[in-house]
Amino acid sequence: MSERAGRPSDLAKREAILDVASRRFMEDGYAATSIEQIAADAGVSKVTIYSHFGDKRGLFTVAVERECEKIRTAFTLDDMPAGSIRERLQAIGEAIAAFLSRPEMIRFDRRIAAETEHDPAIGQAFLKAGPWRMKSAFSAFLAHATSAGELCISDPDLAAEQFAAMTKGMGDLEQRFGSPRDAETDHRRIAGAVDVFLAAYAPDGRMKGPGRPR
Repeated sequence: MSERAGRPSDLAKREAILDVASRRFMEDGYAATSIEQIAADAGVSKVTIYSHFGDKRGLFTVAVERECEKIRTAFTLDDMPAGSIRERLQAIGEAIAAFLSRPEMIRFDRRIAAETEHDPAIGQAFLKAGPWRMKSAFSAFLAHATSAGELCISDPDLAAEQFAAMTKGMGDLEQRFGSPRDAETDHRRIAGAVDVFLAAYAPDGRMKGPGRPR
């Protein structure tokens, strides 16, 4: 996969390609999306797409990475929301829930799961470009919070998985089977996930929320 930097016009074409590719992959899935279709919608040639991304899978990978960047910025130190560790974890949990509950993301997950049955490499490309990169970013955040004395975590990768699983709860599964999102339920679920997470990983091992035992 090529990611050569180019002139402003080249960069504009690259962004236009990614805009179209993200929408097409989300709406139609990987198998039903063609390079020809993306090129026509973006107003570029197939050669331009190949020169920027190498092939369809390369384009898919970058498109997924670009979508997931919308949530990964919540884990970077420069873009981290201000406040206590509780407030930051709550904000991250809310960002995860909002991102995963987008209708286009739910459709995309369904299509990728179906296509993976026929081509396991598609599932691997999705995991590498999206969930695994997001887990790595969140794990790095947890490791930094531990080094700053805000948390006490010996295995940030495991803790990242635990927090994500509690944040999604049954709501993520229910939405993928047609139930509408309940934002208030999501908020309470995430607050509870933060409570449990801090009970396990706060330096003094105690809950720190309003009304919680000291």
